[in-house]
Amino acid sequence: MKTELTVWTVDKGWDKSPKLSDAGLVIYFFGKKTPVAEKYAELKKWYPKAHLLGCSTGGEISGPDVLDDSVAVAALQFDNTPIATATTQVSSADDSFKAGKELAGILNKPDLRNIFLLSDGTSVNGSDLVRGIYDVVDARVIVTGGLAGDGADFKSTLVGLDAPPAEKMIAAVGFYGEAIQVSYGSVGGWSTFGPERRITKSKGNVLYELDGKPALDLYKQYLGDEANRLPGSALLFPLSIKPEHGSEHDIVRTIVGVDEKEKTMTFAGDVPEGFIAQLMRGDLAKLVEGATHAAELANTANASTGSLAILVSCIGRKLMLGQQISDETEAVAESFNYAIPTIGFYSYGEICHQQFTGKCSLHNQTMTVTLLSEK
Repeated sequence: MKTELTVWTVDKGWDKSPKLSDAGLVIYFFGKKTPVAEKYAELKKWYPKAHLLGCSTGGEISGPDVLDDSVAVAALQFDNTPIATATTQVSSADDSFKAGKELAGILNKPDLRNIFLLSDGTSVNGSDLVRGIYDVVDARVIVTGGLAGDGADFKSTLVGLDAPPAEKMIAAVGFYGEAIQVSYGSVGGWSTFGPERRITKSKGNVLYELDGKPALDLYKQYLGDEANRLPGSALLFPLSIKPEHGSEHDIVRTIVGVDEKEKTMTFAGDVPEGFIAQLMRGDLAKLVEGATHAAELANTANASTGSLAILVSCIGRKLMLGQQISDETEAVAESFNYAIPTIGFYSYGEICHQQFTGKCSLHNQTMTVTLLSEK
C-alpha cells in the first residue's frame, strides 16, 4: 500500500504536487468555508482512477497539525485489496437504521473485512446507523468512521462520494480480502461530576426527562452562564450514560440540538430510558493521554510507513483543548514515532468498536484512530 498526503490552505494553496496518480481511494476533509466544489474538481483531475470520499468538519487534521477551513487529503494505492463504495441519503434521523441496512446491503460481499463510513452529522442517529449496518454484515466486520462536522454551529454538514459533497448524505467504502489489515483504538479522557440521574423519558436520541424532571432545565442548572450558548457550550459538558449504577462501561454522548419549548436535548446517538446519566468535564492532560492510548491500541501490529492512520476526534475536544489542540494530534504522531502518516477531522460523533465489548458503537468526545495497512 502506498500513501500520499497533501493539504490545501487559503494562504499557501496546495503544499505539494500530487504524484500518486494510480491511487484507488482518496479521503479528504474540509472546512465549510472552503471552495470545496473547486477543490473536488482538482482532486478528481489529479487522481482520475480513485474514488473520492470526503466530508465537512469541525477542524482538519493533517499530520500533527490541526487546521481550520483547509482541505486535508490522503491518497491510497492498494496492492492486493479490492474496494467498493456505497452512498445513501436521509431526510431525518428516523431514516438512520434503514440507511445503515442499505449501505451494508451494497457492500456485503464475500471477504468484506472493513467499512469506513462518513455520515451527515446533524440529521442522523449514529447509533441506529450502526445497528442497521450490523443487521446485515457479519459481526466480525470492522466498522469505523464518523459524523461530519460544521464547526461548532450544528446547522448543516456535507458528505460526498465521487461527487461534490452535499447535505444529508452518508457514504462508505468497503475493503475486501486477507491483505487489508485494520486495527483501531477509541479513548476519551473526560471526568464525571455531579449526581448520577436516571433517564426516565427518552425516545431514540432525544432526551426528555432525568429523574422525572425536564432534562434541559436540569442541564442548564449545571451550565450556569454557559447555558446561554447552547447547544455549542454543551460540547464542553458531555453526558456519560451507562446501563446501571456502578457499571464500569459507559458511553459518552454530546448534544447536537436543544428544543426550548419541549425542554428536550437531542444527542448524536441513543440515550436509552432506564440508563444512568452523569455530566462530564474535561481535563487537558487526561484528554491528551486518551489520544495517546487510542493510538497505542490501534498500533498493536506495529505498522510501518506503508500504513495510514485516520483520526476522528470530537469537536468538543477541540473546543476544550483550545490553543493546545495540536497536543493530542502530536501525541498520536509521536506514539507512531512519526513513521505513520496521519489524517483526520473533528467530528459530531465517532464510530468505532469498543475494546472492552468488541461491539461497534457511536461515541462522542473520543479520539478514535483507524489504522490501515496491507500485508
